[in-house]
Amino acid sequence: MKTLKHLCLAASPIFASPAFAVCPEDVGVGEALVEIVENMRDAPSEASARQFSNAMWEIWLDAPDELAQAMLDEGLATQRYGDYDASRAVLSELIVYCPRYAEGYNQRAYAAFLSFDYEAALVDLDIAIDLQPVHLGALTGKARTLIELGRDDEAQLVLREALDINPWLAERHLLDGSIESDI
Repeated sequence: MKTLKHLCLAASPIFASPAFAVCPEDVGVGEALVEIVENMRDAPSEASARQFSNAMWEIWLDAPDELAQAMLDEGLATQRYGDYDASRAVLSELIVYCPRYAEGYNQRAYAAFLSFDYEAALVDLDIAIDLQPVHLGALTGKARTLIELGRDDEAQLVLREALDINPWLAERHLLDGSIESDI
């Protein structure tokens, strides 16, 4: 299997490598995400909320440029194959190249979580949330990570934040107490 470095070197001269390429500065997600969040908050059912959630993931998984997309795709592929160290390595390259792209941190956190490196996952999740406060994947990932660390009270607060964005989240079952008043 060719690595991202091999693909970059084969595809173009020296400027195609992450060391010389420049990630677009504007990696925000704009008005589309604002509209999705508003619609999700008012979704009448879990099925309609899921459609909005899927639209969010399409935005987050659309990297800022082709090089960032290639790195993200490789990081996701190595995760699917269970090679979490390789995934973290390529996602680290993505983060160096594109430090304002929240999904790079979120996916590296997921690879860390799958490796049982919960402290590293929390660091990346906090950065992803700082960059993208409505990132449901990062919020629910943080809640699950805090639960794994036995920090249930903190996890409950993060779950409430996530449920404020999407009251139909599958993770709502992890919330202590009733959530009927939240829906």
